[in-house]
Amino acid sequence: MTTTIESLAIGRRPFRLRHGAGFWVIAAAFLAVMAFSTIPTPLYALYQVRDGFPTWVVTVIFAAYAVGVIASLFLIGHLSDFAGRRRMVLIAVLIEIVSAALFLVWNDVAGLIVARTLSGIGVGALTASATAHLSELRAVARPEEGPRLAGTVSTAVNTGGLALGPLIGGAFAQFLPAPLLLPYAVFLVLLAVAAVAVALVPETVERAEERPAYRPQRISLPAEARGAFSAAAVAAFAGFAVFGLFTSLAPSVLAGTLHQTSHLLAGAVPFAVFAASAVSQIVFARVSTRTQLVLALVLMLVGLAGLAVGVLAASLAVFIVSGVLAGAGVGLQFRSSIAVAASLAAPERRGEVLAAIFLIAYIGLALPVLLVGVALILWPLVPVLVVFVAAIAVLSVPAGLRMMRRA
Repeated sequence: MTTTIESLAIGRRPFRLRHGAGFWVIAAAFLAVMAFSTIPTPLYALYQVRDGFPTWVVTVIFAAYAVGVIASLFLIGHLSDFAGRRRMVLIAVLIEIVSAALFLVWNDVAGLIVARTLSGIGVGALTASATAHLSELRAVARPEEGPRLAGTVSTAVNTGGLALGPLIGGAFAQFLPAPLLLPYAVFLVLLAVAAVAVALVPETVERAEERPAYRPQRISLPAEARGAFSAAAVAAFAGFAVFGLFTSLAPSVLAGTLHQTSHLLAGAVPFAVFAASAVSQIVFARVSTRTQLVLALVLMLVGLAGLAVGVLAASLAVFIVSGVLAGAGVGLQFRSSIAVAASLAAPERRGEVLAAIFLIAYIGLALPVLLVGVALILWPLVPVLVVFVAAIAVLSVPAGLRMMRRA
């Protein structure tokens, strides 16, 4: 199928968009895939009611997605450095199309796990490849501009897509029929359109005549850069752990602890968290990395403390406001992590290093949520969440301070 789509041509020469137009096509495809990846967030409660499984099963279904991302980043996320950016982005979109089809035809617990795993594999193949592709397309289209806009767009569509998914899923569940089928059907069409458009985007990596031997993801950095990379990796891990909380358990917290059963609200809260992340990256894009890191730490710590207070006091307003503050802090922290990691690598290794950062970030998305799921078998939700936010704060502070010294 990939070959068929890539062979679109006018006459004997394949038609390609200009690099500037290709930049926005890749950004739109990136946005669509990331939104699709979080569509199920407000729908988990409906699956629970329909099938009668406990809350910890939600964490398993969610973790299947994160495991797919991690496996994909480790095995194929770096291949665009020599296989081609466009090819890897297109493969990722095609995998998401298969995932959307599975949601439509096989939506019991086993089917959800398989579909979510495939969705994670597609996201893992996409993130580093699309991030590097956007940077390179913009550099060709506007060489005088510098990397700032490409970096802002790539991180904003990443987190912005994650934000839109729950809101769209919640709106479908609240206002439209067949909420466990219709969202996936709509995205199946959107992703198919995205696949055709991506096939027309220029390639930015010259494929070598002789392919290097395949190897899984690894990081090759000078010894003096490893400390900075470690700090960036821990910060990315901690930030995505906060995202994992809101994309897996926020609807359960709203329904159980805060007694709010609106499907739209279940989607709007994760949307607000991810939207705050995207907006903070845009608003503060022009300030120095050091200032961004200071803001990130303040917002993260205040937001995490507020989340603990919100669940202990069963206050919806405190929970939402604190989630927004934490989300804004995560956005700045993650953007800084990407900037630090990219600065450590030579251009020909940038995709590899970015894939490593995304790999560690998605381990942060999966592992803490799985531990929360295990803890929920033994202890109530509220104390488990309080311990969770305290642990994330402990990880974020030293990582942020070390990156500040680098900045």
